[in-house]
Amino acid sequence: MRTAPFYDDLADGPANGAAYWLTAKDGVQLRIGVWSEGAQGTVLLFPGRTEYIEKYGRAAEDLRKRGFATVAVDWRGQGLADRPLANRNVGHVADFDGYQQDIQAVLAALPALNLPQPFFLIGHSMGGCIGLRALMNGLPVAAASFSGPMWDIRMSPAARSAAWAISTVAHLAGLGDRFVPGTTGSDTYVKAAPFEGNELTTDPEMYAYMQRQVAARPELALGGPSLTWIHQALREIRDLRKQPSPDVPTLTFLGSDEMIVSPDEIIARMARWPNGRLETVPGCRHEVMMEAPEMRALFFDQTAAHFRDAAAVRPETMSA
Repeated sequence: MRTAPFYDDLADGPANGAAYWLTAKDGVQLRIGVWSEGAQGTVLLFPGRTEYIEKYGRAAEDLRKRGFATVAVDWRGQGLADRPLANRNVGHVADFDGYQQDIQAVLAALPALNLPQPFFLIGHSMGGCIGLRALMNGLPVAAASFSGPMWDIRMSPAARSAAWAISTVAHLAGLGDRFVPGTTGSDTYVKAAPFEGNELTTDPEMYAYMQRQVAARPELALGGPSLTWIHQALREIRDLRKQPSPDVPTLTFLGSDEMIVSPDEIIARMARWPNGRLETVPGCRHEVMMEAPEMRALFFDQTAAHFRDAAAVRPETMSA
């Protein structure tokens, strides 16, 4: 693996952070962030749409304090990974299957990193959607924890019908690289939206942390989604809804003030998840890991305990 740029001063994570380039099977270049200190196992951290590894530096530190190493990934089309369009601000992906190729590249890199086992999954937002598919595909983890997973997108029935219609026509007409109408366009959300009334967090310092990162390194930022992205996301959500929940011990966190993903779908999915538990966090918005200190502590304390309990029962290992 080749060393990749890593903005440690912005990440505010554990002291031993590093980044590496990976190449997916289809030739797309990806970036992973690695914080290797932790004797109780390694968390595979799947970020949400628009995100990048430095955003999870503080999360990696919270996990380190609880005994876990962390590997985070820049998905294709975001962070410093390859972006497919000339306008790099468009959040675009040809199909969601590409994200599963990204995961396979990460898994292939793990033996060389010599990280502690077993492995665990944390998936946030879009990373929760990608992570659910990966679990269904047999991702070799002992347990999973989700934060505001994108198992559906919160929108009115009229908006959903319009999203299906417009994105389908655009996709078929070769116009799928256009921004979804009504989104932030070229601006990333934390740049476009002031703290007051934002949909991500109630914590002003964590919001400022995100703003500082994209201000200092605008190449990390990503704007609104493309019409093809929303088309493929809706297709993936529709297909996942038909599938049974995997038999992996899973803890899911849902903010009581969630405004981005669908709470109803999260509640419905967890109601039919064997070895699954839903934790609703009062006063929390979309990003539990970027929320006020007491909410972050709740997430990391309960997730760490969940991982330890699962590892005691099913200590998964990964072969090279």
